[in-house]
Amino acid sequence: MSFQPNAGDEMVINGVLYRVGQHPAAPGLAYAQAGRQGIVYQLIPACGQLHEAKALKVFFPKYRIPAMVYQSEMMEMYSESPGLQVCRRDVLTPERNESLIAEHPDLLYAVLMPWIYGHTWFDIMTDQRRLLRGESLALAKGLAAIGSGMEQRGLAHCDLSAPNVMLPFFSEVELPEPRSVVELVDIEQMYSPKLDRPDVLLAGSPGYAAHRTVQSGLWSGYADRFAGAVIIAEMLGWCDPQVVEKAWGESYFDQPELQNPCERYFILKNSLERNWGAKTAELFARAWESQDLSSCPTFGEWLVLLSTMTVNSENADESVTEKQDAVQPAESPEPLVSASSPALRPPAVPTARSFVAAAAERAAALTKGEEAASGDQDVVNRLFHQARELESSGNLSGALEVYKSAHHFVSEGSPMEIELEAAIRGLESELNPPGPDRKQAKVPFYQSRKWLTSAVVVILLLAGTAFAVNQIVADHSPGKHMEAGAGTKPGGEKAPAVPDTAQTDQKQEEADRQAELQKQEAARKEEEARKQEEARKQAEAQRLQAEAEQKKLEEARKAEERKKLQDQYAVQAKYDAYLHQQEKAKKKAAERKKLQEMYQKQAQYEAYLAFQQQKEAKARAEAEAARKAAEAKAQQLKQKRSGQVVQLIAYYNQAFNAQRGGNIERARSYAKDFASLYEQDAAYFKSVGKVGTRASAIYKFLSNGSYSLPDV
Repeated sequence: MSFQPNAGDEMVINGVLYRVGQHPAAPGLAYAQAGRQGIVYQLIPACGQLHEAKALKVFFPKYRIPAMVYQSEMMEMYSESPGLQVCRRDVLTPERNESLIAEHPDLLYAVLMPWIYGHTWFDIMTDQRRLLRGESLALAKGLAAIGSGMEQRGLAHCDLSAPNVMLPFFSEVELPEPRSVVELVDIEQMYSPKLDRPDVLLAGSPGYAAHRTVQSGLWSGYADRFAGAVIIAEMLGWCDPQVVEKAWGESYFDQPELQNPCERYFILKNSLERNWGAKTAELFARAWESQDLSSCPTFGEWLVLLSTMTVNSENADESVTEKQDAVQPAESPEPLVSASSPALRPPAVPTARSFVAAAAERAAALTKGEEAASGDQDVVNRLFHQARELESSGNLSGALEVYKSAHHFVSEGSPMEIELEAAIRGLESELNPPGPDRKQAKVPFYQSRKWLTSAVVVILLLAGTAFAVNQIVADHSPGKHMEAGAGTKPGGEKAPAVPDTAQTDQKQEEADRQAELQKQEAARKEEEARKQEEARKQAEAQRLQAEAEQKKLEEARKAEERKKLQDQYAVQAKYDAYLHQQEKAKKKAAERKKLQEMYQKQAQYEAYLAFQQQKEAKARAEAEAARKAAEAKAQQLKQKRSGQVVQLIAYYNQAFNAQRGGNIERARSYAKDFASLYEQDAAYFKSVGKVGTRASAIYKFLSNGSYSLPDV
């Protein structure tokens, strides 16, 4: 575009002197903002307040449409509506701004409208500037109020997006009251029953255009509902740091993610439910899952819900949830999601499927944490998303296997492991519900820890019992009784003395018996010790055998798991290769489609230029023909007037001569002919020679018959 003013340049529009504003972030440069249809410049009145600044929108050649004059006149009636200040528009036309357009041809059909101070929602998002809870609620409520008022009048913006939502709420310039928290700009596509359909229709902006309805462009009373729901959800979620950090860039969602199950959708939905209540999340889900724009929630529904909220209000459904929790049956299963996890709240009556969904959503928020090692993070993410897709498609067994595969890559005791285990248990309980005919598999008795413990206890008891028996036998041996009886009689009297020889023999015999008994006792103890050792060795052998069998079974199980995991990795590798191939094909198709659209647009633009050239050539030819016709007509008129002047002079001379000859009636007749011809073009005849003087004399003669005509 050749119109490139500098900061401080002056121009007069509709009799008012304006100066081009200076960009606050780039001193010396003009304050300009580029859009899809043109460039907007800030104009500050030379005599006026700063808040009276104007925006001059200079359109690209494709969008310079003459019908915009009528459209702007019709939009004037909506300028008093909240959020639609820019409907107060003046279009620069050749009739009213001829000299300015002659100096700057690009200003043809440019639009002058109020300048809206403040940031755009696009600026807030790209700067990742987190809002306070009160700011989020105020912005969302303001946009809902504007949308509701427009819907009630049958209006729709038709290109609602982050760059087109201005926020005077954050204006650094003091604005007069009343002022709107939110203002809409770029209203050239606005729908109204009283407006004509634009020549060029836009298909919505990336990140806000519902992909199911963008094929034919957006121009209806429902056009803003989906985009409005996304922006309101973004505003409400922008007080949550998790939502801010997860934003795609120029919008929260990437265009291919719209109306598809994706991680950003679940994060934003959970944030809305956590911070603003379940009803808010339900409205957003209705818009996300809608099949057409008319099925999306109205702005009135959003406004009613948001008007009931305050900055310090709790979740709208908290009391309802508490009541539901109070009436839960005692035997209902405990939620598998950790109660300390703030991102999810289990439903009032949990089911196995709800546990899996809750665990999946929670896992989506934790996949970038410290649960998995840095080298395995991508694998965990890929397996998790694949499992969720399988689960959503109804393939629960496949989802269970993929969840188990992902479980191998997370560290023990991490939150991700807990969530994956919850998902696995939920799917297992849903695939294999417990029943009276299903019994838990039992391990062999010799492998159980209880049996091994019992065996060790029995061995220790046997050893202790044998030792006690030996002591008892030793204490009651016959030798000790004989030694006791040798010195005392039963009555307590001393036994009579025995002769030395007999006593010696008796002692020898007693000693022999005692020695024999001791040998027998030693042999018995040795036998018992041998048996105890054999029992201990047998128990130890059984324990070692059981441990060996247990270890063998464990190794077999691990080998089976490794084989199964390797098979899964092979399947996953094939699936990844397939996905890569599909993604590659999609990218190529998208590139081809983009090129085709560019070629079509270029062809349309060239056809439009050719049409404009033909139209301009035709207009020039018609103007030339009209000019020539006008010149010919002027020449004819000039010749005609010359003859009429001669005739008027002749009539006057004839009337003068008749009066001098005394024929008053004839003189009066010539005077009437003069007056009749003179009145046909009196303005011209009056300025030619002395025709005006003759006319004055004729009119005096006609009014007074005695008046003598002068000799002119």
